[in-house]
Amino acid sequence: KIQEGKEGGDLKYATIEAKAKQDDIFGLDHAGYNLKEYIKKVLQEKNLQVTDLGTNSLESVHYPQFGSKLCESVQKDNSFGILCCGSGTGISIVANKYKGIRCSICNDLYVGLEGIKNDSPNVIAFGERVIGKGAVKQMIEAFLNTEIVEDEEFKARQKKIEEIENANLLN
Repeated sequence: KIQEGKEGGDLKYATIEAKAKQDDIFGLDHAGYNLKEYIKKVLQEKNLQVTDLGTNSLESVHYPQFGSKLCESVQKDNSFGILCCGSGTGISIVANKYKGIRCSICNDLYVGLEGIKNDSPNVIAFGERVIGKGAVKQMIEAFLNTEIVEDEEFKARQKKIEEIENANLLN
């Protein structure tokens, strides 16, 4: 959870979308550029520091390199990230190849909010071509402010995910 005001977290950007917590990161490809700029503005209005790791234009780029930058940073800093691309799918596939990354696609308000509440993602992904700014803003609010209830059922699910990860991912 990011603290607003003077004690706000540091948000880093990458070329797709990154998530937010204490140290946050942003990533996107060219198809998510305009949405990234909007999200960056929303976060800055909350007095959060934003470092942009991502692409900085509409010129065509390959999203895997930007998704990778974001995920490596999230892993290193135990932070959160927000990723953006055209649909949110490609960038989320890249993110979920990284050990310890739990990326949720948030292109639908109900699915996005339920995922944030129940699955505790450390990265969220949006598709600029499929979601409106109002829904994105609501999901970012949820991502920043939702308290995860870590009951026994939640812990059991997380443990099973970690077991699958440890058996199938190298890093």
